[in-house]
Amino acid sequence: MDLETVREYCLSKNGVTESLPFDEDTPVYKVMVKMFCLANLTPPFSINLKCDPEKAVELREKYDDVQPGYHMSKIHWNTIFLATNISDKLIFEWIDDSYNLVASKLSKSDKAKLVKK
Repeated sequence: MDLETVREYCLSKNGVTESLPFDEDTPVYKVMVKMFCLANLTPPFSINLKCDPEKAVELREKYDDVQPGYHMSKIHWNTIFLATNISDKLIFEWIDDSYNLVASKLSKSDKAKLVKK
């Protein structure tokens, strides 16, 4: 998978914005005001995704290219290296999981806005 595919997929989701709050090499994708994906535009290309803590550990144990979240909470975030044998389908599922996990924690008013978009 490449970073442009990740970008397009994230931006296709309801209520998602892209910003560069940290630096020009780290785009952040937010659902409403909450981050669910962070990309690294410098090699080795990777993305950070929010994950259920138990599933995060399970994925790290199963896949060499899934590591604890770089510069993130190691409990809730995984870094996925994109030069991998992990299928695009699986990475899309993990992006969906991250988006849904973050969206489920939005305030009631933000959830209502998200449904309207």
